[in-house]
Amino acid sequence: METPTARWRRLLPRTPGRWAAAVAALAVLVGGGTWTAVADDGPPAVQREDRMLRPGGVPIDTSYFTAGGSGKRPAVLIGHGFGGSKNDVRAQAEKLAAEGYAVLTWSARGFGKSGGAISLNDPDGEVKDVSGLIDWLAKRPEVELDKKGDPRVGLTGASYGGAVSLLAAGHDQRVDAIAPVITYWNLADALFPDGVFKKLWAGIFVTSGGGCEKFEKKLCEMYERVAVSGKPDAAATELLTERSPSAVADRIKVPSLLLQGQSDSLFPLGHADAMQKAISANGAPVSVDWISGGHDGGDNETSRVEGRVGAWFDRYLKEETGTDTGPAFRVTRTGGIDSTDGAALKRGASSDTYPGLRSGGREIPLGEGTKTFRNPAGSAPPAISAVPGVGGGLSQLSSLGVGLSLDFPGQFGRFESAPLATSVHVTGTPTARVTVKATEGRDAVLFGKVYDVSPDGRQQVLPSQLVAPYRITPDQQGKPIELALPAVDHEFDAGHRMRLVFSATDLGYASPAEPATYTVTADGPLTVPTAPAVTTAAATLPWWTWGLPAAALVIAAALLLTARRRTATPAPDPALTDVPLQITGLSKKYAKSVDRYAVRELSFRVEKGQVLGLLGPNGAGKTTTLRMLMGLITPDEGEIRVFGQAIRPGAPVLSRVGAFVEGAGFLPHLSGRANLDLYWQATGRPAEDAYIDEALEIAGLGDALARAVRTYSQGMRQRLAIAQAMLGMPDLLILDEPTNGLDPPQIREMRDVMIRYAAGGRTVIVSSHLLSEVEQSCTHLVVMDRGRLVQAGPVAEITGSGDMILVTTAEEVSEPLAEKVASLPGIGSAVRLDDGRGLLVRLDGPTTSRLVADLVRLDVPVTGVGPHRRLEDAFLTLISGGAA
Repeated sequence: METPTARWRRLLPRTPGRWAAAVAALAVLVGGGTWTAVADDGPPAVQREDRMLRPGGVPIDTSYFTAGGSGKRPAVLIGHGFGGSKNDVRAQAEKLAAEGYAVLTWSARGFGKSGGAISLNDPDGEVKDVSGLIDWLAKRPEVELDKKGDPRVGLTGASYGGAVSLLAAGHDQRVDAIAPVITYWNLADALFPDGVFKKLWAGIFVTSGGGCEKFEKKLCEMYERVAVSGKPDAAATELLTERSPSAVADRIKVPSLLLQGQSDSLFPLGHADAMQKAISANGAPVSVDWISGGHDGGDNETSRVEGRVGAWFDRYLKEETGTDTGPAFRVTRTGGIDSTDGAALKRGASSDTYPGLRSGGREIPLGEGTKTFRNPAGSAPPAISAVPGVGGGLSQLSSLGVGLSLDFPGQFGRFESAPLATSVHVTGTPTARVTVKATEGRDAVLFGKVYDVSPDGRQQVLPSQLVAPYRITPDQQGKPIELALPAVDHEFDAGHRMRLVFSATDLGYASPAEPATYTVTADGPLTVPTAPAVTTAAATLPWWTWGLPAAALVIAAALLLTARRRTATPAPDPALTDVPLQITGLSKKYAKSVDRYAVRELSFRVEKGQVLGLLGPNGAGKTTTLRMLMGLITPDEGEIRVFGQAIRPGAPVLSRVGAFVEGAGFLPHLSGRANLDLYWQATGRPAEDAYIDEALEIAGLGDALARAVRTYSQGMRQRLAIAQAMLGMPDLLILDEPTNGLDPPQIREMRDVMIRYAAGGRTVIVSSHLLSEVEQSCTHLVVMDRGRLVQAGPVAEITGSGDMILVTTAEEVSEPLAEKVASLPGIGSAVRLDDGRGLLVRLDGPTTSRLVADLVRLDVPVTGVGPHRRLEDAFLTLISGGAA
């Protein structure tokens, strides 16, 4: 049985990854260190040296990774998460070493095999150790130096390791670049936000460190003092602040990639915002990335994060100026679910400037009046918002109407908006202006949150499961004050309401034990940030994306050949100017047939930003529809309009359409660059409209662009095909069976290309037989059978929620626990999955959120919740009786 301590330790963030396989052990001691050669997916082999160093007078267990020859290379230090050790970051270290870095990992004081007491990144402790490790790197013959004793070095790490990266940059001027992940700016603000003790996380923090005795004495005494009183004192705040990166804010002047978690009640997004403001003010380049996961759980996007960190170091350590480091701001958004395992599907949105937390404020009127509620004696039972290790997995599904939140009657007040006339995408920190009073001159401790309420009012979802605490002192009471709500990225649909709630208690925090009565008056609207630049700016595709099949030159040739015989076309429809595609009553008969139709009376519409999957069995009419859409054949009846323009062979609006047919139409004796130039010349469009530099950056072929295509590998042809597809950056991209001939990794990368391409407001239409890929990459579907439309709509709507729910878990669910779930009121059945790590639950009345709350109460380690109806099941149901 896993102990609570072990469970929390496992849940704390570390840099995960696949362990590289050991291929040789050289049993050679080199200067007190042991060398081991390991493979990292092929040459060059990575060597690891393990040794004990004493950089700050305390024994520190280290591993040093290098690969390749004797050339000079930059160095990278990787720190681990709290409660972990150097072993947690080994896979990332091996990967960076294989990419040409000298990489040093270490176990921080008090962790792994290192000595000393945990002193929470004390400048005279853990930070001093890092400077000593940099000294050691400066003496390595293979490490590139900026000058004697000054190696070219970057730092990265998650959580605890991320904080020491920031601190090292402030204390040691030899640091050249940093990439901290889900970490803190001010530890006092993290554990004592607005003077409220974050008791649950603080307790987990201490337990995961091995207990209070493992910490420096004054830290242990501080924790015990605050835990007993339930309220931080000035000495505690000062102690944690002086060990925080914020203490050296004016000295962090290096390029900084800040990756912060949305599912994070420990170090929320506001910490990255404070980092960005301070470091940018120092004149250093800064990029901010809001990842899906965080300390509360969920998907930490390891592969994408490590790829972006590697690109950051390539740019600022290797000084590869052509490297795409990504946008100034990026946020991962949930867009549907994978109903095979209940996991949330994700796509990115970006902006070329950082919007901050209050950009594009929109006022949402709230109901007026004063709300009165009580803080119960002993502050129990407490309301529930985030549950560390569970909240993150659920918060990813908040946009789908799944979440966990409980407020007890009489312990909260709420203010509610009218139904929203249009959808509102909130990106940042909502604010509210209120007047608060507490009885008997006491502090008022409140917890603010904004719920997304369904049109019928029966379901409320707490975005990212986050709540903001406030301590409002007597001198602040009785007059209007502005309160900041949790920073989130969440879309409120049209017809939904925003519900502002102030609660007297919360499970994660210490509330006053004495009973008290609070009154709260709303003094104005709720102001929500919409970050308009994020939703309107075009997303740039990164250089490393590849896997999209080639566009055939026949498309360009067809446009050229038909240009001379264009016929009159209907007038543009102004109402459809911004609509990428609308098909109305489309029909096409088979050749020489009077009554047999390939497509019959087909109608559907595609909006900006959608990735639309066109599905159907063989003979359904998909290819015929796409050929009509590309202007290659003419429909017998009906109309196709692209951005309001009617489609005819050679129609000018086709210049905004990019299309792929199966197979790469390259001329093998010409170079890659010559093939792209020839393709664009065939379109007859101006050279300046090609965006050739952007396309070549996507291809990432380097010197190979000058070689004949016949010498290319299959992967190189695919990368060249991406560049050809994106020439002109078309607003509508059409892909017919794009995954044919691709292996699983290439298919996954192609999926990311489609999602990112659409994220900037462009549109993708894809026809594919791989239903699992369609389900993971598409936002909407059109299902055809025997030439007719069967169903159209969002993926989640077509798969349907049903009454069968798939619950996935971090640990194996025992049979007795499954029986307890099955016996809950309104549960028809609960069956363990074959591997034991989840349940199939049939609901008989309760909502999904009620089920989740019951599972949390039973201590079921939930990681995902979703409908158990795969797209394959829905597809077969829709076309039953159709062609096989």
